[in-house]
Amino acid sequence: MYRPVDLARRHGLSAQAVRNYEREGVLPPAERTPSGYRRFTEVHVRALNAFLALVAGHGHAAGGDIMRAVNRGEIDTALRRIDQSHALLQRDRATLDTVEAAVATLVGAEPPARSSSAVPISVVAHRLGLRPATLRKWEAADVLRPQRDPVTRHRVYAPDDVRDAELAHLLRRGGYRLDHIATVLRRVRDAGGAEPLAGSLGQWRERLTERGRAMLTGAGRLADYLDVRPQP
Repeated sequence: MYRPVDLARRHGLSAQAVRNYEREGVLPPAERTPSGYRRFTEVHVRALNAFLALVAGHGHAAGGDIMRAVNRGEIDTALRRIDQSHALLQRDRATLDTVEAAVATLVGAEPPARSSSAVPISVVAHRLGLRPATLRKWEAADVLRPQRDPVTRHRVYAPDDVRDAELAHLLRRGGYRLDHIATVLRRVRDAGGAEPLAGSLGQWRERLTERGRAMLTGAGRLADYLDVRPQP
């Protein structure tokens, strides 16, 4: 038999966190002493091991959903939640592959000399062989974020905005959806441009690999718990 503090110490948690997990259904109900204190068993040890491993791979919300479904006896629901996380990881891998290919093309190309000043939408549209209406549609989808002239309020594209439009055009020609392209462009902006992003793609891939491995660990710990879990 274990006290909440016994489980907590194993994982650097507080005893209150363990009690909260039991109250929230992440852990199965604990036995109580005549004075009302919780007493946990090896089953709870495996449940907590499974939950913390699932959190590492799937996130806190998904890990909680999976454990609560298991403790209710809804195994199919738990497995569907796991499938959703794997689908999200696969989408992230596809996004990374897209970014690597597109950024390599963009960085390796010889772009025409561009002005350091902002240019109107018509110039960008002409450069890409598109209609201004297409660029406005991409802006509505959060793919592009052009600035506004403080006097005329017309759209103007700074050099970074033009770069984003070029990358979006490249991805669009490859058949990618606008929401997917918006995700790629957010990565580019967060990295500070295409070239800095190209240097950080290896770290991004390492993080995805870590998530995948954590999912494998979570699956193993969950399988251990399924062997001993109490029937609801």
